[in-house]
Amino acid sequence: MKMLRTPDARFQALPDYAFAPHYLNIRDADGTEMRLHYVDEGPRDAAPVLMLHGEPSWSFLYRKMIAGLVAKGHRAVAPDLIGFGKSDKPTEQSDYTFERHVKWMSDWLVATNLKNITLFCQDWGGLIGLRLVAAFPERFARVVVGNTGLPVGTGMTDGFKQWLEFSQSVPELPIGEIVSMGTKHGLSDAVKAAYVAPFPDETYKAGARRFPALVPVTPQHGSVAENKAAWEVLAKFNKPFLTLFSDSDPVTKGGERVFQERVPGTKGQAHSIIKDAGHFLQEDAPDALVEHLHTFITGTR
Repeated sequence: MKMLRTPDARFQALPDYAFAPHYLNIRDADGTEMRLHYVDEGPRDAAPVLMLHGEPSWSFLYRKMIAGLVAKGHRAVAPDLIGFGKSDKPTEQSDYTFERHVKWMSDWLVATNLKNITLFCQDWGGLIGLRLVAAFPERFARVVVGNTGLPVGTGMTDGFKQWLEFSQSVPELPIGEIVSMGTKHGLSDAVKAAYVAPFPDETYKAGARRFPALVPVTPQHGSVAENKAAWEVLAKFNKPFLTLFSDSDPVTKGGERVFQERVPGTKGQAHSIIKDAGHFLQEDAPDALVEHLHTFITGTR
């Protein structure tokens, strides 16, 4: 694989994102070495809250939640998926597969040796994060899902169909506007620019362009069998499992029900619908999410 690395100058003076960078080199099965970036803030002896972003965002999405969780004494860890943020970016869409992403993040998780994890995952962060839970259930103490799922080829919502068609046909993928449109109240120009920062031009967007087409919404998609196997593990997952979906996301609205019906760890938890929030609920309601997470963690220790 050929790699692109976004120049550090692109990330200067981003709003509310003055976190020290951490990097880990991982190696693909074809031998290619790539650098994966992550934020790691808060006390090292505290149990980590692992926050996984999705499409087409990066760890910048969690900047306010990172600060809020650290203020409450938690350790906040937020990686950039390969192809996003400060992590390296393979240049070809064919370089990106669901299983490669799971393997890359599995290697990162093992190398960082995170344990007693509280996972918060949204969008593709859930598709990949829930596969990590299924592969390494012993590393996770509890799970929180918001505006995400683990599809097994049974179809898609009208909202996702529209997004898929748009993402695969638009000549230039407008990253900042996509994230802004996925919020309830829109984003400032400075924040939209921060979401564009990892992508100096279209050549850096192979992963962002490819991700929507990888969601296994038909039986013919890759990773259907692997996701079904993961669901078998989740169907026996008894550790605390919380749903925090938003009220204004046309892509995943109602998706909390499948988790509440199938994952035993959801029983008796204080599930909530986040009010006045869109797909990117981390932008619309970061303080509410921090409060829910803090209460959930302290109440299930």
